Amino acid sequence: MPPQTVRPPLLHAVGIRVPGLTMTVAIALVATVVGRLVPVLGSALPAVVIGLLVALVRKPGSLLAPGITFSSKFLLQLAVVLLGAQLSLSSIGRVGLESLPVMLSSLVVCLLAAWGVGRMLGVVRDLRTLIGVGTAICGASAIAAVAPVIAAAGADVAYAVSTIFLFNILAVALFPLLGHALGMDAHTFGLLAGTAVNDTSSVVAAAGVFGASALGFAVVVKLVRALMIIPVSIGLSVIEARRDAAGQPLTAGRIVRLVPWFLLGFLIVAVVNSLGVLPPPVHDGAVTASVFLIAVALAGIGLSIDVAALRRAGWRPLTLGAILWVLVTATTLAAIALTTR
Repeated sequence: MPPQTVRPPLLHAVGIRVPGLTMTVAIALVATVVGRLVPVLGSALPAVVIGLLVALVRKPGSLLAPGITFSSKFLLQLAVVLLGAQLSLSSIGRVGLESLPVMLSSLVVCLLAAWGVGRMLGVVRDLRTLIGVGTAICGASAIAAVAPVIAAAGADVAYAVSTIFLFNILAVALFPLLGHALGMDAHTFGLLAGTAVNDTSSVVAAAGVFGASALGFAVVVKLVRALMIIPVSIGLSVIEARRDAAGQPLTAGRIVRLVPWFLLGFLIVAVVNSLGVLPPPVHDGAVTASVFLIAVALAGIGLSIDVAALRRAGWRPLTLGAILWVLVTATTLAAIALTTR
């Protein structure tokens, strides 16, 4: 009998992930094509939906599970790191103090309402957190960043992404009409769209419908708003640790260790991008890769969704999303009125 060969651990770890990873990448490629044909959709939602439809036809077996898990966890975190390439300190400075009160007021109102209204509606904690940060910060990207911090279930992530997407579509249709009705100029509408619309594709669509001159400022506001991912995620890490620590003191050292590695990576990439040392091809590649990796990760989440859990969630999360969307819009309009006189 010939001696048995043992595969090196690294090769084994890579090999068992290849089948599932191949499937999630294939779904992400299809979702990317859909997103380019229908830009307002983006690639995140189609990736979740396609993954879910595949899982409904045939639930992925044990052969695919390691790669799907790798996609929905590690690649999701890596995507968050690369999102930092969309930000620079100079762009943050250009937005300045004008947008900060507007963004902070809508953020605080949304997160408080997500906690209070979500509890009143009986929405489970993780789901109301995801819908809250998705509405308050930047849609699917914020959900992607927060999901691993709170160890959210795939069904909760999928429901949150779908809910945020629905109100993004409504915003694209209604916000330009609202802006014209209120007599907003391009700069003011850019501030409204960048603060109250979530995913970048929807911000671009809404600002583009209003007028090309609103587009640049709206996108910068939206990207600066994405920075709120960092303090919110760190705060959630602390809350999760206190809940699980059984009364252990929360020292400064523990707080530092609680900061997720991918958020540090996000900040480092943003700083490096600010220094202008990234060649344009590298910068553009990082931005493109972050969008594609989010699609790959959400394809993995779609493939692993517990459909029964989605049914159990019912109408309450959607109602929460609607209430938060209205509150963020109203708060943004009020803050603009108070700060731009």
